[in-house]
Amino acid sequence: MLSQSPKSLPLHGSKPFQSATLLLSLFASFSLTSLSQAQPSEPELPRQMAWTAYNLGSTGYNQAVAIGAMLRDKYNVTLRVIPGQNDVSRLLPLKSGRVDFTANGVATYFAQEGMFQFANPEWGPQPLRLLMTSNGLSNQAVAVAADTGITSFAELRGRRVPYVRAAPALNVSMEAYLACGGLTWDDVVRVDFPGYDAKWNGVINGDVDVAFGTTVSGPPFRLEASPRGINWLPAPHDDAGCWERMLAVGPYFTKHMATRGASISDDNPHEAGTYPYPLLTTLASQDSDFVYSLTRVINENYDEFKDSDPGAIGWALESQVFNWVVPYHEGAVNYWREIGVWTDAIEAHNQSLIRRQEVLISAWDEMTARGIRDQDQFVEAWTLLRAERLEEAGFDPVWR
Repeated sequence: MLSQSPKSLPLHGSKPFQSATLLLSLFASFSLTSLSQAQPSEPELPRQMAWTAYNLGSTGYNQAVAIGAMLRDKYNVTLRVIPGQNDVSRLLPLKSGRVDFTANGVATYFAQEGMFQFANPEWGPQPLRLLMTSNGLSNQAVAVAADTGITSFAELRGRRVPYVRAAPALNVSMEAYLACGGLTWDDVVRVDFPGYDAKWNGVINGDVDVAFGTTVSGPPFRLEASPRGINWLPAPHDDAGCWERMLAVGPYFTKHMATRGASISDDNPHEAGTYPYPLLTTLASQDSDFVYSLTRVINENYDEFKDSDPGAIGWALESQVFNWVVPYHEGAVNYWREIGVWTDAIEAHNQSLIRRQEVLISAWDEMTARGIRDQDQFVEAWTLLRAERLEEAGFDPVWR
């Protein structure tokens, strides 16, 4: 064609010209279609959705509301955030289909495992999945009143340690840190409290010596300002024994150097552990395209809400932890793979977590078929059966 002279070009209206025109038209159409397919389509979200979250005023609730404001402003989506007083009240609406997602805490892991408050006939192991999580600059750690002079977990032997009723996320985490120092609940004086704030008030008032919590939450700052003062105990990252014992109790912890919190800063960091909070959680049965779109818009619009709460910076892409203890939803995986951050190693880990859930749910079916009516007997039998079936499948039961 290029070698032809202008005189040899077909005249307008001739069949050769019409054929060439048709080819050009088809080529243009193909090019536009290919370009359209190469560009990401607009995310498809419902006009309304509902999440549960932590209590009003908590950092988890504030972050959910900030994401909701972004969804309203950018996509005309109304997000209703329902505060939940405890782990069950946050997960029950998800389980029953009243909400689409929950901005939950580490109880997502406990529910997956069917343990503690979920080790009863009404619950059992849940097929939960993550979309993404918030991993901020704080730690989930243990502080002592500075006037005690305590500087290590081993020194907590014989000390008064709070236990919050019906709050396994707090108590198991405290137990994990005690294990760092080679201790158990039998080595300390357990003092029961009704809630998170109450136990911190117990430290301020001199009723106990220590408390577990988020370094950026309000109560540690109150302890810092009190006559007792505050000191966060370290879990040194190079102490292999400490971390082996910690993870045997609380496998959801990851090593982290905090730069934000009461008496904590860039110049005075705290070396210990943390876990994601909040975790955007849904059921495995949730629509994949819905999950894909929500994951995408939260990640792509991070700058719109990152300054809304001190913890909101934890939603940044570089802060995501994909090899945690709860698997990711296939819709979220599709998005993370699309943008190039989902590796083969992460995929293998995720599939292993899904297999673990399958073992747990199969064991639960076996358990419920036994028809045990007594609650205490049921929990005891389930704990044993759960551990047996996980070990047979090559998984660590963690709790026996």
